[in-house]
Amino acid sequence: MKNFVVKTIANAAALLVAVWVVSGITLTGDSTGDKALTLVIVALVFGLVNFLVKPVVKLLTLPLFILTLGLITLVVNALMLQLTSWLADQFNLEFHVDNFWSAVVGGLIIAIVSWAMHIVLPDDND
Repeated sequence: MKNFVVKTIANAAALLVAVWVVSGITLTGDSTGDKALTLVIVALVFGLVNFLVKPVVKLLTLPLFILTLGLITLVVNALMLQLTSWLADQFNLEFHVDNFWSAVVGGLIIAIVSWAMHIVLPDDND
């Protein structure tokens, strides 16, 4: 359970940094509390997408991973972020990714920030 909370906090922090840095990724709301709640829910959706969908996509694109020496990861991360944006729209959450290139840059930022947050935050393995 503790690991789940840590991963959700890391995802939320990474999404927040992407919203700040990338102009094509937006998080809107009436108040700061609404934005924070939306961010946590989107982080949960993003974590769920990465847990359920990303492994299937990685398996199906395994030859491309080998051929591109892993650079296709940027595209897969962008697609997961766009899927999260679409799901957020379906649930009337105020999180949106405008286009593919915003998703690529956002996916890269999210990967870097998530990695840094997982180093800083404790997990069940400590």
